[in-house]
Amino acid sequence: MAELPILNYDSSPDAVINPFRNEGYRFPEKMLLAFVTMDHLNTFYQEYHAQIIGELKTFSNIVQVRQINVHGEAIGICPAVIGAPAAAQIIDFLIAYGAKQIIAVGSCGVLLDKPENALLVVTEALRDEGTSYHYLPAAPSIVLDADMVKEIQASLESVGQNTRTVKTWSNDAFFRETPALIKQYTAQGYEVVEMECAAMAAICQFRGAKFGQILFTADSLANQKNYDPRDFGRASHPRALTLGINCLADLPALS
Repeated sequence: MAELPILNYDSSPDAVINPFRNEGYRFPEKMLLAFVTMDHLNTFYQEYHAQIIGELKTFSNIVQVRQINVHGEAIGICPAVIGAPAAAQIIDFLIAYGAKQIIAVGSCGVLLDKPENALLVVTEALRDEGTSYHYLPAAPSIVLDADMVKEIQASLESVGQNTRTVKTWSNDAFFRETPALIKQYTAQGYEVVEMECAAMAAICQFRGAKFGQILFTADSLANQKNYDPRDFGRASHPRALTLGINCLADLPALS
């Protein structure tokens, strides 16, 4: 049997098309990547008087990167696009123009019985998407940066926010979360599912940036005979933005 293309890894950082295109942008080292709706994000921009500092133009989107000031420190904020390949293009762009400490906030589906709008900090992501295999050699999962996990938890706890760590299943096929796979992966300790974490963590590791992920629980797949979309965690969007920015502000600057 011929080797599967997804296992044909090339470690070279140079590609025909590279994320740095000498466009003159300079982004803050600390960056929030936000998987939230634009209505919540626009309200957040207004509250913090966010300024546009760059744009990533794709075939179907113009992704605007903005900057806010928190306690005199510049922090970037960027909307994310759902799906590992789309998120990968954005996060590679952010790193190319200066981001070194990135926290993503977004929703997850629960595989076990958990309440909606609970906050979780990811420690490990199952690599059941394709994008991460273009950045790191093949492996079942990727362990996220332990220092980032610790710093994020400390920041959340400092404002009285209850949270705990979690292992997530990154699956970029939304309609292929089957009962058999849910049973298999929950037995391995994966309690939630989303579409991008493994890819984003792999890119940051490959590019030398630090990455952390805060998830808020949304829909429920715990009862596989009665899927419950609930409200997809929308109530968590404003809180996740604020807490994500606070976590970035609390991160010690890189030397």
